[in-house]
This record gives sequence, structure tokens and C-alpha cells, in this order.
Amino acid sequence: MPLQFEPPNVKIAIVGAGSVGVTTAYALLLSNLASEIVLLDIDIERAEGEVIDLSHAAHFAHAKVRVARGYEDCAGATIVIITAGVNQKPGQTRLDLVKTNYRLFESVVPQVANNAPDTILLVATNPVDVLTQAALDLSGFPTERVIGSGTAMDTTRFRHELGRHYGVNPRNVHAVIIGEHGDSQLPVWSLASIAGMRLRDYCRQAGIQYDEAAMDAVAQRTRGAAYEIIKRKGKTNYGVASVLVSIVEPIVKNSDAIVTVSRVGIYEGVGPVALSMPCKLNNTGAHLDVPLLLNEVEREGVRRSAESILDALNSARSSET
Repeated sequence: MPLQFEPPNVKIAIVGAGSVGVTTAYALLLSNLASEIVLLDIDIERAEGEVIDLSHAAHFAHAKVRVARGYEDCAGATIVIITAGVNQKPGQTRLDLVKTNYRLFESVVPQVANNAPDTILLVATNPVDVLTQAALDLSGFPTERVIGSGTAMDTTRFRHELGRHYGVNPRNVHAVIIGEHGDSQLPVWSLASIAGMRLRDYCRQAGIQYDEAAMDAVAQRTRGAAYEIIKRKGKTNYGVASVLVSIVEPIVKNSDAIVTVSRVGIYEGVGPVALSMPCKLNNTGAHLDVPLLLNEVEREGVRRSAESILDALNSARSSET
């Protein structure tokens, strides 16, 4: 008889059955990273409908999908992914959402933490950096166990744009976006490389000109990608769901993969604040072991990004007093 594949004994709970939460559940279902996926939403009837639909896809996968009846169903989850919140609308920045979603987190996070005290929190709700800090404060968890999806999505977009410009597979482009998942994000040009060569060296070896204006356009398209998608279809969901799975995978597999995610720390003297840097991910969470070797311009960009996020966080906190 052929061997039957069995997924690891991993339970993942998703808080929020909106487009991102449900698409993430579907992507996780097909990834075989979990044996149980639990979907929790204030609208139980909607969540039930989504789970029925997902369970038909589960025929081709190996995980059970079910509706949570309350936060107690988060108990025993290896990871709890929080996608619940008000979505970004055309013309809004991610930071415009801060006060509404901060108040939501004040309700959601303590209940998750009380019922799943050993879980890893993975925050996807925007503004993700502010809410990663909020989740840390409200949960009381160790810093490494509260992770924001951060600029993992922006980094993927950045590599896609660079690969398209240079005519190479994005998997062969090594480049990161750091800082805020938002308008103050920072492309790290000084470390961007293809085939082990910095971009200027790659261009020299390839006999092509390094085009500064084209690189500025790449950064602009990366920064504005979500706005363009939201303007056309009203939301983003497929890209972020695939990125969330890419964050879940090294945690579940304990693989020490380096992923650009949001984590609370002190950055260029500013903080504590959550922003994105390449972190090592394993079954204990996100670890910022080796700081990036940035130039002075990039370090200043990180400082400004950290200050922007901290200002938004303080604004959300002050609205509660």
C-alpha cells in the first residue's frame, strides 16, 4: 500500500473570517502544515459557511477545518493568526486604521492570551507594526512570540519588481524592505544582490547600465502596490495569505529561516517599537540575532520609520485616555 502523508500535529487558529483570514485558511489547508485549522469570527454563521466550503477543499488535503465557538477554542494552538479588523479603503493609509483596530485588539488579544498562553501570535491586521506592539503589550508574551507579518509582503513585491526589471527569477534576487509596512518603508539598496553580486556589480558584469531612476520606480511600485490593488478590487488577500503561510512554515518546521517580519525592539535609538527586520524564525518565535549592516542613509531611514510608527502608536494610546 502507498504511504499515507500525515500533516504534523499542529493546530492553527485564525481570528477573523474576512477575505485575508479565509484565504489564509485555504492556503494553510493546501500547505499540509497543520492537522487542524480553527476559524474564529464574531459572525459565526459566516464562519460556518466558510468552513463548510473549506471542508470540501479539505477532501484534497489532510487537515480538519472547524468553526470556533469562542476564544477557548484557541487553546492548544501552536500559532494564532489575527486578521480581524477594519480593512483599508481606497485613499486610506494603513496608519489611518490605527484607532479602530487598536480598540479591537484590546478585546481580542487578552482573550487569545488567556486561552492559549503558550501560542505564538502572528499579526496581519493593519497597521501591522502598531498592532504588533499592541499585541505584545496586551498579551504579556515574550517579545519573540509576538510577530507581525510586517514587510514580508513588501519584500516579496520588491524582489518581484527587481526580477522583472533585470529579467531574472525573483527567487534569485536577494533584497529586503525594512521598517514600516507602509509609506515609510525602506528598501535596502546597499545589500541588494543578484547571483551574489551587488546590483551595481551585477550591471557591470552584465554589460548594462545601472539605472537610478528605474530603481526609484521599482521602490515606488513596491510601496504603492497595495494602493493599486485596493483601488481596483477593494482589498488584498492572495499575496498576504501566501506570505503568512511562508511565516508559519519555519515556525512549524523549526527551520531557522530568515524572514523579514515585524518585531518589537529598539531601532536606531527609537522604541520600544515594532518594525520589520530580517529575523530568524523557529518554533520559539522570531529572533533578531544579527543586525543588518546598513549605511548611514539607511540607518536614518530606519530611525524616521520607527518614529512614524511610534507616533501612530502613541496616538492610539492617547485616544483611550
